Amino acid sequence: MPGTNLTREEARTRADLLTVDAYEIDLDLSAARDSGTFRSTTTVRFSCARPGTDTFIDLVAPEVHEIVLNGTPLPPAEAFADSRITLPNLAAENELTVTASCAYTNTGEGLHKFVDPVDEETYLYTQFEVPDARRVFASFEQPDLKATFRFTVTAPAGWQVVSNSPTPQPEPAAEGTAVWRFLPTPRISSYITALIAGPYTAVHDEGYTSADGSRTVPLGIYCRPSLAQYLDADALFAVTKQGFAYFEERFDRPYPFAKYDQLFVPEFNAGAMENAGAVTIRDQYVFRSKVTDAAYEARAETVLHELAHMWFGDLVTMEWWNDLWLNESFATYASIACQAEALGSRWPHAWTTFANSMKTWAYRQDQLPSTHPIVAEIRDLDDVLVNFDGITYAKGASVLKQLVAYVGDDAFTEGLRRYFRAHAWGNTTLADFLGALEEASGRDLKAWSRAWLETAGINVLRPHLLTDDAGTITEFAVLQEAPPLPAGARGEAVLRPHRIAVGCYERDDVTGKLLRTERVELDVTGARTEVPQLVGRARPAVILLNDDDLSYAKVRLDEASLATVTEHLADFAESLPRALLWAAAWDMTRDGELATREYLELVLRNIDREGDIGVVQSLHRQTKLALDLYADPAWRPEGLARWADAAHQHLLAAEPGSDQQLAWARALAAAARSEQQLALLSGLLDGSVTVEGLKVDTELRWALLGRLVAAGVADEKAVEAELAGDRTAAGERHAASCLASRPTAAAKAEAWASVVERQDLPNAVQEAVIGGFVQTDQRELLEPYRARYFEVLAEVWATRSHEMAQQIVVGLYPSIHVSQATLDATDAWLEQAQPPAALRRLVVESRDGVARALRAQARDRAAGEAQGA
Repeated sequence: MPGTNLTREEARTRADLLTVDAYEIDLDLSAARDSGTFRSTTTVRFSCARPGTDTFIDLVAPEVHEIVLNGTPLPPAEAFADSRITLPNLAAENELTVTASCAYTNTGEGLHKFVDPVDEETYLYTQFEVPDARRVFASFEQPDLKATFRFTVTAPAGWQVVSNSPTPQPEPAAEGTAVWRFLPTPRISSYITALIAGPYTAVHDEGYTSADGSRTVPLGIYCRPSLAQYLDADALFAVTKQGFAYFEERFDRPYPFAKYDQLFVPEFNAGAMENAGAVTIRDQYVFRSKVTDAAYEARAETVLHELAHMWFGDLVTMEWWNDLWLNESFATYASIACQAEALGSRWPHAWTTFANSMKTWAYRQDQLPSTHPIVAEIRDLDDVLVNFDGITYAKGASVLKQLVAYVGDDAFTEGLRRYFRAHAWGNTTLADFLGALEEASGRDLKAWSRAWLETAGINVLRPHLLTDDAGTITEFAVLQEAPPLPAGARGEAVLRPHRIAVGCYERDDVTGKLLRTERVELDVTGARTEVPQLVGRARPAVILLNDDDLSYAKVRLDEASLATVTEHLADFAESLPRALLWAAAWDMTRDGELATREYLELVLRNIDREGDIGVVQSLHRQTKLALDLYADPAWRPEGLARWADAAHQHLLAAEPGSDQQLAWARALAAAARSEQQLALLSGLLDGSVTVEGLKVDTELRWALLGRLVAAGVADEKAVEAELAGDRTAAGERHAASCLASRPTAAAKAEAWASVVERQDLPNAVQEAVIGGFVQTDQRELLEPYRARYFEVLAEVWATRSHEMAQQIVVGLYPSIHVSQATLDATDAWLEQAQPPAALRRLVVESRDGVARALRAQARDRAAGEAQGA
């Protein structure tokens, strides 16, 4: 949409010109049940450094009724165009009032409207990051033009209405409506303002009381009534209070807002959003069926991540989106540190989860053609909209963890405290953050920043060692490589300074466990770093570089260590080295250094003794992905059969009622192939077969049915019957996914049309249909859609909102068609269409997945030929 893509230069010019004082926003939501639009009136007061200059304010709205600048009406037909309102001839002090009809959305952007099929009530919530406050009220939509915001909301009487400020008592109004008049917020950015309205269920706690007893912060949790029976509010309040205590002590600064509400909302595009004092969270985190402890850990990390943002992001905010990484990386780092360190935490091994999941995401992202420095070049809003990626979150957090090791935990903490004291309620750049750390630590961080934050790509660390005939180490060094950046990536690969630990592990004769017997911590610089501390000692069973996961680098094993790990990976006594080795094995598979069939052997030999359920579930996903995409197609059926058989056996052998049992049930639901396995799924679904301890509840039922439908064993009547027993929003999504997964040409045509040819699906349902449409064992059926994808791509991008378009661009890319033909079709489209940068990035990233899969298939094929020789 022209005018919506604000550039950094435009934002800089506007920030130099304006100082924004206050917004008063009046929204009439009283007709939300029946109308597609709502009335929005915005009054904003601001000053201008150069009177007489023109500027603009942002607004995305179907219709603007009135614009009044400093008492002078401006004709909407002339002043409002391309989602901007031109403001001419500004005075030193200005007052602007804009009245418009704004639109509810079903895309998760702006003011999202949802009707719950259970009670047929309407539920609203806002989502404004990055540039969508302008869909609800006229705003200077950039993070460095902070102001106070005062909301007045008219809505149906009896609704809950929540915003950043504490909720006032509603005032009765006409015809069954009421008015909520909120107090002004502190000075914050527009993207963290919020409004949530509807007949939500609320649970309130007595609040968090600070350690010195000087202040109590009211706490609230909200969800739809149809989910209230599943809301474990006490557990959520407990995690939240742990976070309050940890962050207030760590940052030496009290929570900066008047209250803290967490609102579980439907059809949310992300995990959660850090609206000041009114955090919105996807309501899939209200678990309506049994889940493993890994799901509770992930939810707790999300809760703590958003709470950390109250200080880092909301109290102190980036000046421009090139420092988005610091917002998200810090919140990620802080949330994991809190889980690992907070008194009473259920997840003291949170860094294991981080190494297993977040860093794997970062390593994958950092090897794409779109890889970029952590401090990314953000030229405009289109750039930032596709930059919520593994580098911004996970690589940045990994580098912050290394920075803590580099400057020391005490100095890092003191630097944070200075940063918050100096910049509260303001906007900052990376230089401000590093400056505070330099003051606290006495270290010059400029060279560190250049090496780690301003370059792209990932280093590889390998051990080099020689031993004598007695097995004594005579030479040991860490070799560092900087693989060339992928074609199309900006910049050059560099060698970086790493602070790492080298761990030596031996098998205990009594327990059989692999225990660390020696640890050497050192700085790795350049291509080769000698480690004299290990010379003269007996060669251990396993040598692990980057033990304790201090740095961000891919690690490889020497031949003897790899042989031991292949047989005994699960025997490491501690979870973190196991996670690091699992991650290394997966990365080697993705890189084509380890054949898929060899990865499968590694998993099958060790997964039964892996005690971390989060790692087990990651292995389930990774193994299935490797078999679907990285295996030699000629061998793939054998590999998939072996994996399905293993899932079947582990399900039957697992401890009744355990997390392992549930995880294996879900793994089998994704992998079942044989008549016997599919019959087991059918029996579990209809109750004719039971597995001791396994509760076949709502979510598991849908997982079982989804596989049966995709395999052609169950049909649309079975889906309709299941939906009849689960007439909820989640049930409707599952049903849509199942129907799209049917292995018929008619079902595929229907699903494609609903997503591509129409535009009426809500965001969550569209995502579900895409997920059902793409089935890896339906390649032949989906083959015609490869060409159709490229035919519709440009129009989809031009006519859909960012969130909806991105779902289609990424979700429907023919990634399961791993062939040179797919690469050629992609290249031809890129050459012909010359797409905008954001669309090009999404397509190029998807293309890289196919190219990587081709290389991995070649490696697997060669391994098979070698085994058969």
